[in-house]
Amino acid sequence: MSAETAPKTGTAPTNKQMTHKEIMFVLSGLMMGMLLAALDQTIVSTALKKIVEDFNGLSHYTWVVTAYLLTSTASTPLYGKISDLYGRRPVFQFAIVTFLIGSFAAGAATSMNQLIAFRAIQGLGAGGLMALTFVIIGDIVSPRDRGKYQGYFGGVWGLSSVAGPLLGGFFSDRHHIFGVAGWRWIFYINLPFGIAALVITTASLHIPKVVKKHKIDYLGALLMVLGVSALLLAISVYGPENGWTGKKTLIAFAVFLALTAAFLFQETRASEPILPLRLFKNHTFSTTSILGFIIGAGMFGAIVMLPLYLQLVKGNTATTSGLKLIPFMLGIVSMSITSGKLISKHGKYKRFPIIGLALMTIGILLMSTLNETTPFWRLSIFAILIGAGLGFSMQTIVIALQNSVDFKDMGVATSSNTFFRSVGSTVGVAIFGSIYASRLKHYLPLAIQKTAATDPAAMAGATPQKFAQIQNNSAILKTFSPTLQHNVLHAFVQSFHVVFFAAAPVTALGLIFAFMLKETPLRSGAEHHAAKNEAAGEAIA
Repeated sequence: MSAETAPKTGTAPTNKQMTHKEIMFVLSGLMMGMLLAALDQTIVSTALKKIVEDFNGLSHYTWVVTAYLLTSTASTPLYGKISDLYGRRPVFQFAIVTFLIGSFAAGAATSMNQLIAFRAIQGLGAGGLMALTFVIIGDIVSPRDRGKYQGYFGGVWGLSSVAGPLLGGFFSDRHHIFGVAGWRWIFYINLPFGIAALVITTASLHIPKVVKKHKIDYLGALLMVLGVSALLLAISVYGPENGWTGKKTLIAFAVFLALTAAFLFQETRASEPILPLRLFKNHTFSTTSILGFIIGAGMFGAIVMLPLYLQLVKGNTATTSGLKLIPFMLGIVSMSITSGKLISKHGKYKRFPIIGLALMTIGILLMSTLNETTPFWRLSIFAILIGAGLGFSMQTIVIALQNSVDFKDMGVATSSNTFFRSVGSTVGVAIFGSIYASRLKHYLPLAIQKTAATDPAAMAGATPQKFAQIQNNSAILKTFSPTLQHNVLHAFVQSFHVVFFAAAPVTALGLIFAFMLKETPLRSGAEHHAAKNEAAGEAIA
């Protein structure tokens, strides 16, 4: 009896392995879905100004980003478990449809509150797209062969890091496209690609479905979502807005800790926990979870700080600063593909996270040498180093993780790694952003005092209002005297230096954990297929 006709008893194990051509066809659909989810993390940032102007929603603008971040991160680990129970294809396609509904609705939104709500729906779908892509690759390709395919997904991340801000700027700069406000196309552009991903996965993604009795841990899922939401609110909203010792921030952290304790207790008593705590006894799972968190923080910290430096210190436009991220993207893409092919060829993976995190640490330390006159070619070298480090590390730890867990835990383990990387990216952006803001508050008044003391005439035309606005609008610098411009730019540079000095120890800590990663022989195609059939047989029994 087939998977499609066996509603209660499941499917018999199968020995059919997919050809390279079939795998690449499946990958095209998966990469398209993942690209959409990754793009929407960054595409809105350069269009926010135009959106706020249309809706007069300045007081709520951060929620356009935060709503997406909350639902995508909180739902990520749930998708892995649910797909273990109901099958990969229907759950992945549910994520695509949810993302498309959210995209269409966000494009048609008529108020800021509507846009925030629809962005949350988008994020709910994106959580599945990001998590299940790696899970499905783990299903259809053996760990030994997975590197040469999984490297392409590092390329997708690299592409999205550049294409997101560029597309957001392009669409928001157009008043109308085909009679529709330009910024709305940052959501509508998802529709044809999402539909294509849906068609491709419908035609090609035929993973045998094992139907088994199950009991979903609804309470655990609720506690996890609420706990993660409280954490993200604390680090991405209340902390930056109200201070890290503010009342709302402390309450959010306290709620997070209480819900986490309740979640851990629930997972010890649930028959089918959302996140089986026994996985943390697996050395590779624990190590790669920590590495995923650190890599996420490093990746998004670099993506956010580099354009900020280019815009504030170098005076580049948002679009130009996005284009100047291309060296960063080239580093990720080239080394993701290279490391993947080398892993498939030699069957060794431990060296790559070690090399990657060393390169990231060196690149970030070199970023601390940037100043007002640093040429772009030098910045490009630093960016390539950081990107190459990410390319060597990001996909490799997923291969190591999937090779170390039982096939029955593939979904929940892989989606958990994606979850830790997402949380790491959120924490990284929030902490590095706060460090930058606090240091600028320290250095900017010193620069102004220095100018006033050494050259009072250079303060002509400078007002407190302009100084208050300069953090968000570098164009004001042009109204200052050359002396004041130089001192203010140096304050920006000093602030960036502190951020990069703070980030380097984080990636250096990741290097220590990379050395702790165990090198386990990668399963071959036959061994992988045997493990899959064994898991299917256990489920049927």
